[in-house]
Amino acid sequence: MDIRNQFPIYKEFQNKNFVYLDSASTTLKHESVISKLKEYNSKYSANIHRSVYPIAEKATYEFEQSRIKISNFINSKSEEIIFTKSATESINLVAYSWGLSNLKKNDIILISKMEHHSNMVPWQFVAKKTGCILKYIPLLDDGSLDLESFESLLSSKVKLISLIHQSNVLGIVNPIEDIIKKAHQNKTLVMIDAAQSISHIEIDVEKIDCDFLVFSGHKMFGSTGVGVLYGKYDLLDQMDPFLYGGQMINKVGEQNSTWNKVPLKFEAGTPNIGEVISLGASIDFIDSIGFSKMNQHLTSITNAYLELLNTFEEINIYGQANNRGPVISFNIKGVHPYDFCQIMGQHNICLRAGNHCAQPLLERFGENSTNRISFQVYNTLDELSYFDEKLKQTIALLS
Repeated sequence: MDIRNQFPIYKEFQNKNFVYLDSASTTLKHESVISKLKEYNSKYSANIHRSVYPIAEKATYEFEQSRIKISNFINSKSEEIIFTKSATESINLVAYSWGLSNLKKNDIILISKMEHHSNMVPWQFVAKKTGCILKYIPLLDDGSLDLESFESLLSSKVKLISLIHQSNVLGIVNPIEDIIKKAHQNKTLVMIDAAQSISHIEIDVEKIDCDFLVFSGHKMFGSTGVGVLYGKYDLLDQMDPFLYGGQMINKVGEQNSTWNKVPLKFEAGTPNIGEVISLGASIDFIDSIGFSKMNQHLTSITNAYLELLNTFEEINIYGQANNRGPVISFNIKGVHPYDFCQIMGQHNICLRAGNHCAQPLLERFGENSTNRISFQVYNTLDELSYFDEKLKQTIALLS
């Protein structure tokens, strides 16, 4: 299977080296996703859940087919899948609709120091509004969670654990099944941020038994503007809406209204219809490869880059745990990450510099920014020699 040629952006760089190493930020878009989005906009661009003329019924059918594909993908009920605009909005939905109603003074929310800002700032807001306490699971020197400290932090006051599955900085994959099991023994709910893992790690929500799960379409070869929230139906049914307006209502009076059933209760207004429909195509693409083949490929590429970077004495790699995904963060002694990434970008090597929306994590390692490379199925081992060549040139130029 020639996967690389299924991503049209590579055709824009024919006969040129183009090495895209920023998939943790957003993945390249698969041809089937682009085609599906174009098909909606050009052939049946109508609103959903409202009208009964043919193209509107077609749009509604395709939209709901994506919901079914996603529910099958993570093994949930289709009504437990809620579409948002991003994983960030999904977390905010839980923070507003569950957190503000269910947390009170001196309750505890437990997160980790490797969280993305989108899984920190909403809980800081909830803590200030409710008087509950936000606590952090510390990290070991290799970047992994301090699981002994985690167990010591569990108490009857811990009402929610919100945890990233795979770090977007260190690449470390957290043992979420064990954490969820221990949390439920403590009668604590668990939300998993699967934005970085959903495209290459098989997640069965019934098996892992998480209470909430969030992810984004654009990190799994789909369009931007689509997020997903999975929640156990009984929890969602008890929660108030997050946004108010059209579609999420049952009956509207002059002074009071009642709400639609889950999931429509949480999907106010006109959604990103074409983008949601095209997300179904990205699910089909991932299924066509299979997680085993995908992870074998990603592991070989990640290990090859790690081996190369470790040959440079001036390069420091952050996060040394063995259980890791296709993400590597590093710094070069005496070279600012932004300067390095800008020069590499001039050679069409795309990587990220910055705090990666994880400032407390970088502070844990005494840094305020790093370089980050991240991989997906379209990356190849053949790219490594070009990366190595330009890496050496750029270090020599900037040192």
